[in-house]
Amino acid sequence: MSIKIRIAQKEDCPRLLELIRELAEYEKAPREVTVSLEHFENAGFGPAPVWKAFVAVTVEDGQEFIAGFALYYIRYSTWKGCRMYLEDIVVSERYRGKGIGKLLFDQLIAEAKEKQFHGLTWQVLEWNEPAINFYKKYNAKFDPEWWNGSIDF
Repeated sequence: MSIKIRIAQKEDCPRLLELIRELAEYEKAPREVTVSLEHFENAGFGPAPVWKAFVAVTVEDGQEFIAGFALYYIRYSTWKGCRMYLEDIVVSERYRGKGIGKLLFDQLIAEAKEKQFHGLTWQVLEWNEPAINFYKKYNAKFDPEWWNGSIDF
């Protein structure tokens, strides 16, 4: 199977939302995905985009097909400076175990280094052993001291 990594385009957004919903199902939180396609597209490709993504593309039945993606944004740390924040890396279930996650993660690392960011951060659910084991291959550090906080509006 041939996989190409490229920058996401606005036309990819419907498929990206499908993959986001697939991730939500996997994480046992399907009702948590409430973003509309319009809002998602505008947030990535409107006048003031806040996210960027790479997509992993293959060919199915002669058509380009997005098998996975990695969506990130820039976070500023007062201690470290600009850092890439990986919001989600998703590979469709039938494409897992084929090295697509590695291709996407390696592309993120290359992008962060090229832009001279001072690191890459993300979150992973404590029960998601496949993801944790994936990140451990990169010698990732996991910080047990910090809790995630949020306020929903």
